[in-house]
Amino acid sequence: MDKLSTNNKINIIRLIIFLVIAFGVSNIFRFNIFHLNEILEENSKWSYLVTQGILEGSGIFLAGILGLYLLKKQRSIDISFFGTSKVKSILMAIIPSVLLIVIGVKNKYEINIHLYGMIAAVGSFIYCIMEEYGWRGYLQEEFKFLKQGIKFLLIGFIWYAWHLSFLTEATIMDNLFFLGTLIMGSWGIGKVAELTNSILACSCFHLIVNIFMYNPFFNDAFSGLSKLIILIVSLILWIILLIKWKKDDQKLELQKTN
Repeated sequence: MDKLSTNNKINIIRLIIFLVIAFGVSNIFRFNIFHLNEILEENSKWSYLVTQGILEGSGIFLAGILGLYLLKKQRSIDISFFGTSKVKSILMAIIPSVLLIVIGVKNKYEINIHLYGMIAAVGSFIYCIMEEYGWRGYLQEEFKFLKQGIKFLLIGFIWYAWHLSFLTEATIMDNLFFLGTLIMGSWGIGKVAELTNSILACSCFHLIVNIFMYNPFFNDAFSGLSKLIILIVSLILWIILLIKWKKDDQKLELQKTN
């Protein structure tokens, strides 16, 4: 019992290592400390957005991978890239990707909107996956044994703090709205993580948040109606998949016990 209790405890040193890497590395690129953005944008044009996303997500991704590695030495973890179903994870990712390609994404690079829709889907998914390795991959596993409300509140607050939006020109109301969005997102995406154990499935929901709010690929790229179509169609099909996912996992658990 004492060993089990020890394994369930949050390791403060491991958590600090995660936070230092996540905050330090990502925000070097987010705040353009080395003025790389101008060089990348001039030389790589549209691919600059993909490169910028990878650089900004690198800190949280590296921190998440290292955190999971260290956590595995203490206890078993449930989360993985595909979770309990590779097929359903891939299907979930295909849905918004197809919608973006079919609807198309307007851009300033004179690239065909449907081709650019595919580029935007791939680039955005890479970024969302990198973030999810930190928030739902490591951090939710680290806080696994906390009460639900406290766990999601902590993840949401750290997620907000990681962006350092309070150091920008954003207003107090903007920051409060952003904080509230990320706390709610931590609860919603966190529930998906608990059901599927899939980082890819969590990244799908993260993508929807990015499409509506924070992704440079989609700034004024299409109408509010197009965004609404992507949201509604994706959510309906995802809910159907998640219900099926839960039933299949329950059947598998039942077979194991019999």
